[in-house]
Amino acid sequence: MTILLTADQMRAAEQAAMADGRVTGLELMERAGRGVVQAILETWPSFAKSVHSAVILCGPGNNGGDGFVIARLLAERGWSVSVFLYGDPANLPPDARKNHDRWAEVGAVRAYDDASFTPDPPDLWVDALFGTGLTRPVVGFDAFVEACQYQSAPVVAVDIPSGLCTDSGRFLDPGTSDTAAQNFCADLTVTFHARKLGNVLAEGGAACGQVQVVDIGLPSEPPRDRAFLIDTVEGADLSKSAAGHKYNNGHALVLTGGAGRTGASRLAAQAALRVGAGLVTLGVPGSAQQEVACQITALMLTRIDDAAQLSERLDDSRLSTVCLGPGLGLERARALVPTVLSDLDRGAVLDADALSAFGDAPQNLFDQLHPSCVLTPHGGEFARLFPDLANELARAPTRGPAVSKCDVTRRAAQRAGCVVLFKGADTVIAAADGRLSVHSASGNRTAPWLATAGAGDVLAGMIAGLMARGFEPMRAAELAAYLHVQAARHFGPGLTAEDLPAELPKVFKLLGV
Repeated sequence: MTILLTADQMRAAEQAAMADGRVTGLELMERAGRGVVQAILETWPSFAKSVHSAVILCGPGNNGGDGFVIARLLAERGWSVSVFLYGDPANLPPDARKNHDRWAEVGAVRAYDDASFTPDPPDLWVDALFGTGLTRPVVGFDAFVEACQYQSAPVVAVDIPSGLCTDSGRFLDPGTSDTAAQNFCADLTVTFHARKLGNVLAEGGAACGQVQVVDIGLPSEPPRDRAFLIDTVEGADLSKSAAGHKYNNGHALVLTGGAGRTGASRLAAQAALRVGAGLVTLGVPGSAQQEVACQITALMLTRIDDAAQLSERLDDSRLSTVCLGPGLGLERARALVPTVLSDLDRGAVLDADALSAFGDAPQNLFDQLHPSCVLTPHGGEFARLFPDLANELARAPTRGPAVSKCDVTRRAAQRAGCVVLFKGADTVIAAADGRLSVHSASGNRTAPWLATAGAGDVLAGMIAGLMARGFEPMRAAELAAYLHVQAARHFGPGLTAEDLPAELPKVFKLLGV
């Protein structure tokens, strides 16, 4: 996993490096510009073989200073470079002004005017308008955005596409109904020192395109409240002991609904088994017993009609984790959830109906939860459990830093007292102690075919299976989020939820498990 930073954390790292004399702001700007040029040449090797043309839009801050460095370095390679400045050069920060003046010695700086911006189509567009320090909506550069979007040349964003909030990945809303900047997308975003939350959250995952991180020589000491991007998993993390037996790998119980409502729980149970749980049992009411028995082989079955039978079944201490919610039904969920949660040491994964059953009185659920639980809401379920937080997230952001999915998920986990996995293309996982991870299914991990019925049930089962194996709740949720997308990507288009568990052995093999 790699670190994700906020704008303030990035600023603190820069200031610390400059304060102790390790580097100057001018040196950081030069390194940033060189890193962008190197990333451009690596991404499009044809650009390194001959001279080309570029249009660079520089902003009124240090992001604009990076743009002037990029212009100078491309010109030194023989490129034809057109530079436009959004703002007054007299108001540029000192380091940006120095690089403005260095560029002005070799090329022109034209004032950007949205109404008259009609440059000759270049081979490359560079957005160096606003970077991580943006706190207000951007207006007045629609012509640049439209030119980038409707011409075939690639677009490079310096740090983050302009208009995007660094901490939330949301475009700041200028309050106008038709603003091209709200749809601005780069092909390549080059960011510095570490990825930012806005590179992977909300609109940022798509708007940033491919993201490359450039080392500009800042200290590597991470901030205490950092977030992590789940971008890789080591096969060794998922391996099993060669000397173990099935009970060493845990026993998961997945509760089902009644007749005609068992498909979701069977998906979850199959996923728990495939991800490595030693045993998985389906807890089935009598009305669905024959239906389930006709559908399963490696999975086991036990009859559980009510809370009393569930309590008796849970007396088996070898049963380490319970998954409940998929296809469970609201009344059955309300009857069984308290029994499952009464054992504070047993892992519990609550999904779907196990969450919605408490939508009218979420505090009743929160009062029963404990640190061995994982909640896996999608957007609608999150809004039912945490309506105030969902409302905050839903408001159009007009200032930065805007409320982010990370903010509300972390607060939800603290309120619930357990791990919360808030599903989506940007899946955010938070623990009650403040730990935070993000899995982004964007860029080279896009998996749009995961938007299919039953995929969330599979994810819940995978978490339960990993917890049964002994992974602590936060780690189980992180690993499951990664494997879920990896399985979908390995299968490809045409995926249905039934395909996901069957794909896991192939994913494990590729990971070297």
